[in-house]
Amino acid sequence: MTNWLGLPQIASAHGADIDRIIVWVHLLMFIMFVGWTAFFLYMLVRFRRRRHPTAEYAGLRTHATRWVEWGVVVAELVLLFGYSIPLWSERVDDFPPEDQATEVVVTGEQFAWSSHYAGNDGIFGRSKPELIDVNTNPMGLDRSDPHAKDDVVTVNQLHLPANRPVIVRLRSKDVIHSFMLNEFRVKQDAVPGLTIPVWFVPTVTTAEMRQRTGNPKYEYEISCAQLCGIGHSKMRGFVTVHPAAEFDAWLKQESTNAAAQSSGDTFWQ
Repeated sequence: MTNWLGLPQIASAHGADIDRIIVWVHLLMFIMFVGWTAFFLYMLVRFRRRRHPTAEYAGLRTHATRWVEWGVVVAELVLLFGYSIPLWSERVDDFPPEDQATEVVVTGEQFAWSSHYAGNDGIFGRSKPELIDVNTNPMGLDRSDPHAKDDVVTVNQLHLPANRPVIVRLRSKDVIHSFMLNEFRVKQDAVPGLTIPVWFVPTVTTAEMRQRTGNPKYEYEISCAQLCGIGHSKMRGFVTVHPAAEFDAWLKQESTNAAAQSSGDTFWQ
């Protein structure tokens, strides 16, 4: 379905539901476009000057257009209450249990995405705004906090497991950004002063997508869908989806490295 519509590949469990709504909405728009265009052309011919040299202010007497308008209303209500609201409700109300999901805090800033993972202890460490340094500590982690010593931070690189619920908690340091993952059908604003959760289930690993597309260099991208400043177009990150076991091994190794470096006096980024 995505190929003939020109949509990106689907790489999440709910992606097909999103595309289905897109198809129905555009089908309704197409029917309305064809119908109203045909009606407009009919009116041009029906009330042409040669046939009606004198203006007839009563116009066309028919109830057909009223029935068409009610049909459009019914179709829109079905799309809204039958498809859109249930899908939206699932996204905002039916969050998976935290102990069964991978949690990551993603923070947008001009012009980068930083990702923060809890380390091997499974607890997010404390962060402080005054400790933020763009080059050495983008998340402002307080490494004196025992829970922060093994936390993992990446910049413009988001690692996720396949076939496991992922909860992304979005934040922003400066202005409104918009976290958009095309293939995963995810888009959510990151608003300063708020932590906004969004969840999805990646279903296609990066390696599988490269094989599917025939592109050995294919990368999932994080893009900012909200104009956020002069460097907006360059605010790109990349997502690597691993098999679950491979992701667990990656996170364990990165957390171990972070803890080892934090145990000394040298700060680890």
